Amino acid sequence: MSRRRRAVAPWVPYFFIAPFLLSFALFTLYPLIQSVILTTRQSFGPGYDHYVGLANFSNILSDAKFWVALKNTLTFAIISVGIQMPLSLGLALLMNQPWLRGRSLFRLAIFSPALVGSVFVGIMSAIVFQKRTGMLNQVLHSLFNFDPDFPWLSTHLMPAMIIASLWMWTGFNMIYFLAALQNVDRELVEAASIDGAGPVQRFLHITLPTIRPVAGFVTLICMIASLQIFELPYLMLARLNSGPEDRGLTVVMYLYQTGFNIGDLGYASAIGWILAILLISLSILYRRLSRGEAV
Repeated sequence: MSRRRRAVAPWVPYFFIAPFLLSFALFTLYPLIQSVILTTRQSFGPGYDHYVGLANFSNILSDAKFWVALKNTLTFAIISVGIQMPLSLGLALLMNQPWLRGRSLFRLAIFSPALVGSVFVGIMSAIVFQKRTGMLNQVLHSLFNFDPDFPWLSTHLMPAMIIASLWMWTGFNMIYFLAALQNVDRELVEAASIDGAGPVQRFLHITLPTIRPVAGFVTLICMIASLQIFELPYLMLARLNSGPEDRGLTVVMYLYQTGFNIGDLGYASAIGWILAILLISLSILYRRLSRGEAV
């Protein structure tokens, strides 16, 4: 005897998705709408708040400090990602070799900085790059008679930030490339080797085309993360704010200073939306380029 199916009330599916919809509306949608509204306001604490329209965006375009922050951020993103991608790929190729003993241990050691988080890396980098007592200057001085008073965190802050970011993220991106290398057709590689193709030719014509989608994706997420950098310069500079001549000032750090130090949440929201538009434009560009490659 067949069982009679019970009719499900039309509100039952909405009951199950209600927790997600409620949390999304409360913690994502409402703050997003509120941030758009804030871009039209000017505030300096709870006692001063009035409507300014699009004046915040026009002020940003003529704000010299914002352009310094944008220049620093773009410089950091382009150089760090430009070094990070080939370095991560090279490590992945090395860690993927079957003749390498202790590969698992090496992979863990290279990946481990990503496990401890950006706060730990920022604090450790501040200690390493100190002028006289820093570990880097001490090692360079003992090996090459390097000046122990070399001012990494003042005169050469950008190279210090790039080195710290490489220490943290190179191993993390190596894992993506390692996963991509597992999809390379071994039979095709062996056939090319038998036909006389060398390692470079096999890499350029077989390995690289296979891992290109993953490489594009990793480059995109690294660019997005680099354009949002905040923790590294903030922790490395400690009490130095944005560093001498704003050498460590990034867009997100400028947003933080404007919103929390000065108290102008409207101007800070406008900065955040300009950064968001830049990131969205970068994602759209990547999507168009990847679609063109697929075609």
